[in-house]
Amino acid sequence: MGLNFIDLFAGCGGLSLGLTNAGLQGIFAIEKSSDAFATFQNNLIEDKGNSFSWPSWLPCEAMTLSKLLKNYNQQLNKMTGKINLIVGGPPCQGFSFAGKRNPDDPRNKLTEEYIKIVKIIHPRYILLENVKGFKAPFSFKNKKKIYADVVKTKLEDLGYEVYTSMIDVSIFGVPQSRHRFVMIAVDKKIKIDQNPFETLLSMAKSFRKDRGLRETGVISVSNAISDLQTHEGKYIEKSSENKGYMQIKYRRKCNSKYQKLMQANCPEDYTPNGLRLARHRPEIKKRFKKILKECEKGKGVPKEKLEEYGTKKFSFTPLHPNKLSRTITTLPDDLLHYSEPRILTVRENARLQSFPDWFEIKGKYTTGGTRRKKECPKYTQIGNAVPPLLAEALGLLILKISGVE
Repeated sequence: MGLNFIDLFAGCGGLSLGLTNAGLQGIFAIEKSSDAFATFQNNLIEDKGNSFSWPSWLPCEAMTLSKLLKNYNQQLNKMTGKINLIVGGPPCQGFSFAGKRNPDDPRNKLTEEYIKIVKIIHPRYILLENVKGFKAPFSFKNKKKIYADVVKTKLEDLGYEVYTSMIDVSIFGVPQSRHRFVMIAVDKKIKIDQNPFETLLSMAKSFRKDRGLRETGVISVSNAISDLQTHEGKYIEKSSENKGYMQIKYRRKCNSKYQKLMQANCPEDYTPNGLRLARHRPEIKKRFKKILKECEKGKGVPKEKLEEYGTKKFSFTPLHPNKLSRTITTLPDDLLHYSEPRILTVRENARLQSFPDWFEIKGKYTTGGTRRKKECPKYTQIGNAVPPLLAEALGLLILKISGVE
C-alpha cells in the first residue's frame, strides 16, 4: 500500500507533481491563488489520471488555510492519524533575501496555520520547503530570530524528530543553480536508520540514471532549452494563445537526454503552451545584443554596466549555454537568452524548473500595478514552484524511510 499526502500552499503543483510521480497518492491541496489553482487542477486533478482522490466534503477550488480551518475543522479532525504526509512551502517573501526580511510579515504567519493543521491531523511525516532565508537569522528589536528554528521547536513539541538541510536542486538533474531549505519531520514513534538527508544524497546518482540522465555533472541551460531556439526567426509562428504575438515553433527534436525526459508522455502532434515570445522594442533588442556581445555570460551584469545600458534593472543575467541557469524568479526579465536577444518564454523557464512539456500553465503571462496582489501570472507560478525533479526525489526518500518502495 502506498503513502498518501496533503499539499498545503500548493502553488501551481510542482511539489505535488513530483510526489505523485514518485508514487504517492494525493488527497487534497490548498492554494489561495485562483490562477495557480487553475494550473494545479488542470494538470493534477482533471483528466490526468488518479493523482488525487479529492474528498467530497471539500470544494475543489482555491482557498486559504484560514478558510479550511474555519469551515472544515470537523472533517479535518476525522482525518487524524489517516494521513501519512503533509507537505507545503509557506510563502517565502518574508524570508527571502530579495525582500525586506521582516519577521512580522503577515505572510510568515501562514506557517502558524500550517502548524495548526499538522497538530489536528498528526501525519507520520512532514515535508516543508522554503528559500535559504528561512534559515538565516533576522535582526529584529535587538534580537536574533531564525524562523526555521521556531518551526522546528513547534514540531518537536508535537512529537516529531526534525531534520533540516540546504539542498542544491541541480544534484537531482534540475538545470538551475537553486539552493532550497528543506525540513523533514518524522513522528518520534517511527525509528529510522540514518539522517534522511544522508539517504537523499546517496540516492542522487541512481535517481538521475533511472530518468535517463547522466549520473553526475551539470545539466546545462542548452541541455534544457536548445530545442526551443528561434534561430533568428526561422522557427516562429503566430501565437495560439495571444493575438498579435509570435511564439516559438515547437519541434519534437531532442538535443539532449534532458530534453527527451521533458518531452516524454506528450502526444506526437502536441504543442505545449507558454511558448509566446515577448514583443521587445528595437532599442531593447539592440541593448540585449550589446549585452550578449560585451558581458560575461552566466554572471550578473554589474550595476555600473546596467546604468551604462540605460536600464534600472537591479539584477540581470545573460545565461551561459554550458552552465547551470541562475535561479528562476517570478520576474520574466531577470534572465537573457544565451544566444538570442530576448528574455525567456514561460516554457523555457518551466524547462529550467524541470516541468515536463505536457504540464500546461494557466492564467495571464504577466501582471502589474495593484493587480499584483490578486493575480498570479504564468511567470510567477513557475518562479515560485518547487522543481518537480527535486520533489520526486523527496517523495522517493519518504517512501524509502517509511519502508514502502
